[in-house]
Amino acid sequence: MNAPLDSSAVPAPGASGATRTAAAQLTVRTSEEMRELGRRLAGLLGAGDLVLLSGELGAGKTTLTRGLGEGLGVRGAVTSPTFVIARVHPSLTGGPALVHVDAYRLSGGLDEMEDLDLDVSLPESVTVVEWGDGKVEDLSEDRLRVVIERAVGAEAPAPDGDDADAADDVRTVTVSGVGERWAGVDLSPLAFS
Repeated sequence: MNAPLDSSAVPAPGASGATRTAAAQLTVRTSEEMRELGRRLAGLLGAGDLVLLSGELGAGKTTLTRGLGEGLGVRGAVTSPTFVIARVHPSLTGGPALVHVDAYRLSGGLDEMEDLDLDVSLPESVTVVEWGDGKVEDLSEDRLRVVIERAVGAEAPAPDGDDADAADDVRTVTVSGVGERWAGVDLSPLAFS
């Protein structure tokens, strides 16, 4: 992965100047690099962390989450939870479980998400929400936001929208923390040399 990294502290969106956090922008060239980014990201996460994933269909959100699951050492194949809305992957190593949520089909925001009891499982799990922007921010003042964008001129997503086998094309991934949990966190472990 050829990754330019900006780990300078920047004010968190919508926060006062007192809450500062780090941001990183990386270039990801293949689906294997996306999984490796997930494995590296897992090394920064712990119980209680909320991760919001954004990106168009086929961008690589589930591929990144698969890498997170590998890095966290959880049970079960990490696949898109689109039709079941949420999947829980218990830890095989004594660490936190991975709760993988797909909010794509949900339109009611946090009210609709309450039925999933994410607020109950959040303290002891790493919770990853695909399509969560504007829907689950109220779950935690502290969260990690990961935005995956296709490079200009890159191929369109596969017709079925399944990003697990996305074509190997260039993505720009922006990782930014919001809240005190992420203030001053060094995101340099995400970069490849």
